[in-house]
Amino acid sequence: MLQQTRVAAVLEHYKRFLESFPTIRQLAKADEADVLAAWSGLGYYRRARMLHRAAQLLTTNRAGRIPETAAELRTLPGIGRYTANAIASIAFGEAVAVVDGNVERVIARMLRKKISGERFWATAQKLLDPDSAGDCNQAMMELGAMICLPGVPLCDRCPVRMHCASRGSERRRSVPQKRLRKSSSVLLARRGNAIRLNRRGSNERLMPGMWELPEARGAISREPLLSVRHSITTNDWQVSVFAGKKPEAGTEGQWIPLAEISRLPLTGLTRKIFRKLNMLS
Repeated sequence: MLQQTRVAAVLEHYKRFLESFPTIRQLAKADEADVLAAWSGLGYYRRARMLHRAAQLLTTNRAGRIPETAAELRTLPGIGRYTANAIASIAFGEAVAVVDGNVERVIARMLRKKISGERFWATAQKLLDPDSAGDCNQAMMELGAMICLPGVPLCDRCPVRMHCASRGSERRRSVPQKRLRKSSSVLLARRGNAIRLNRRGSNERLMPGMWELPEARGAISREPLLSVRHSITTNDWQVSVFAGKKPEAGTEGQWIPLAEISRLPLTGLTRKIFRKLNMLS
């Protein structure tokens, strides 16, 4: 879950996910839709699909046991070098270093050199304490996340500043990435205790197989039921939600009972709308 997602956003999802799938075998036996529903809100849903597939392979080939080395972990779907080394060092004590964006920044500043690629990994491995690999890796990542910040680092608080070739030399402010403002409208069509939802195609580039409210088409003169803001990568969306009793002409989708909606893999935006309207159980 921590791939591409902040810790603060993960904590509650992690607890709920373990309640739904407390063992690898139970995760492996679950329907993909249920896994995506439990993941909903974290984004980057390919991670959930890969996790589900990995659980199935572990159950089939390894009696549900997780590999304890980075090399073996990398044979599983969705696990690359960084994730494999993080799991192996933190969970099993293997003396392998991790390199993420935070670690790269720490190393580059400590050496005050422009390095890239494999040199980051080799340097991180040299700095690693082999007797406390997990603690050392977590300390390096935390140092980059909390002290050795992009733009202006907090050098006066740094516990390793005496070993850093760049200490106190950086004064530039980071330039925030330009964000695009966009707007859209969706329709909340209700028939009794059912809501009209569309399911994204399995070949969609973003969020395949996820359920969402249909687009509100045509000219709309009435006031929206709700307006929400939603950010996706570098886009900031202003989304207006319009109420209706039937879908507009040409709108695809299915009528889904309200009681079943919370169990569906909803897009983050759709889940946010339902929560704001207190429609999720």
